[in-house]
Amino acid sequence: MEIKVNESDIDGALKVLKRKLEKEGLFREIKQRASYEKPSQKKKRKRIEARKKRMKALRFKKRT
Repeated sequence: MEIKVNESDIDGALKVLKRKLEKEGLFREIKQRASYEKPSQKKKRKRIEARKKRMKALRFKKRT
């Protein structure tokens, strides 16, 4: 990942970097790996995430 800093605008570059990392889900993954997650909880979380993803796709499909 590459972030360009224009004229020593470090605050702006840091903001862009954080936004990109958040979009990739890095912070969420770090939080999840901080503690053990039981296999049953993991399956349930993945099922909920998949459902949210499907619903979001349907919403955007209806708009177009």
